[in-house]
Amino acid sequence: MPFSLNPAAIWPVIMLFASNIFMTFAWYGHLKHKSSAIFLAIIASWGIAFFEYCLAVPANRIGSAVYSTAQLKTMQEVITLIVFAGFSIFWLGENLTWNHAIGFALIAIGASFIFRG
Repeated sequence: MPFSLNPAAIWPVIMLFASNIFMTFAWYGHLKHKSSAIFLAIIASWGIAFFEYCLAVPANRIGSAVYSTAQLKTMQEVITLIVFAGFSIFWLGENLTWNHAIGFALIAIGASFIFRG
């Protein structure tokens, strides 16, 4: 039997990862440039957030064919943590501690209950 995956199950995950990259830059990217005016940070963030919405809204629409709303929201939160962890390290140059790793893991464990049949 050939292995096949439902595109409605895969595309929302891919699109939510991409939208979270935009969202994280919109919300936190300006922290690397604290000397710039706050109104410029707001305008830039709105511009970046537009692309986040262009991915997140269709991801949720497509995903609703396969996932419940609770599952989509939970997926979004776990993806947000993964993207944010990478962003903190590679863009902001911050270190993640064991406390961060344990906290994120506990959130992921809690999220797994949403996907239990």
